[in-house]
Amino acid sequence: MLSLIYFIIVLGVLILVHEFGHFITAKHLGVRVDRFSIGFGPKICSVRKGETEYVLSAIPLGGYISMAGEDPSQKVTGQKWEFLSRSVFDRFKIIFAGPLLNYILAFVIFSVIFMFGSPTMTTEVGSLLKDYPAELQGIKTGDRILSVDGQKVKYWEDMTEVIRKHTEGSMALSILRGGAIVEMKIMPTIRKTKDIFGNETTVALIGIGPSQSIEKVRYGFFKSIAMGFDKLIQLTAITYKALWSILTGKLSLKESMTGPIGIFVITGQAAKMGFIYILHLMGILSASLAIFNVLPFPVLDGGHMLFLAIEKVRGKPISLKAQEVVMNIGVSLLILFTIFVFYSDIMKFGIAEKAMKLFKH
Repeated sequence: MLSLIYFIIVLGVLILVHEFGHFITAKHLGVRVDRFSIGFGPKICSVRKGETEYVLSAIPLGGYISMAGEDPSQKVTGQKWEFLSRSVFDRFKIIFAGPLLNYILAFVIFSVIFMFGSPTMTTEVGSLLKDYPAELQGIKTGDRILSVDGQKVKYWEDMTEVIRKHTEGSMALSILRGGAIVEMKIMPTIRKTKDIFGNETTVALIGIGPSQSIEKVRYGFFKSIAMGFDKLIQLTAITYKALWSILTGKLSLKESMTGPIGIFVITGQAAKMGFIYILHLMGILSASLAIFNVLPFPVLDGGHMLFLAIEKVRGKPISLKAQEVVMNIGVSLLILFTIFVFYSDIMKFGIAEKAMKLFKH
């Protein structure tokens, strides 16, 4: 139940921010917004304020705003409060504002996390893999690695990055053990593997796992902003690179994508770890929502922006029939993709097996 509550809150905030971006920009430009809905399907409750009806709907997997004069099948009168009567650039701004606000939210969240304390694993060894160099050379659980080949390391991620790149010869480790510093040389195991994008790579391994030793690392205001921006750019680059790897067949779509079921499971896991992890997950999901929404695919905001770009070049909009055909194809593909992602999540997280066990009991 707690996982469900957190799931609804996280999803609700992301949807609210996204639709608010469309809404506030439309209102700022003088376009009339008839409805602002969080969720789809049957109406749970609503309130009207001014010209807009604010609605909470039953299915919390999205949301929408309904603007005056946005239906291309209906005649527009040329009034400035009609969406289709506005310039291409004005319409672009309204559509782009949704993903932009999600992107800004992700940036703010990442910056706040760095400012108030980002949980980071230390270099303390928590486990040893059997018959790997670390165990064979006498590294013990509880040891804290201070440096690798003279390069000081304080956190687990920094340390593993240095170790993985050391693919030739032995490496020198400086270790803190029981208040004393131990120096040792160790020959890593070299393995060929595939990175997260499906590309073959060579890495060095010594066979250690992290402990539960975690430090909250805080940074100053301006440093936090810079790191928040840097994290957002890195996440964006990784996401688009992963999408390209999926399209080129290097990366499995089934293993790479996660839908609502997966997000629900991950949210539950983050909730058990603490609020900061929920916040971090919200930042990642907000950025992902923005990144995917600007893809030039029908139904998504990016698809609508593509139509606007074509209209700008042609000097007139695409015919209504062509738009309907493209949108219908897009909706069909999106439904198939949604079914595929739901099925993958069910298999990946063992939902079907758990449900059968519950049914038997």
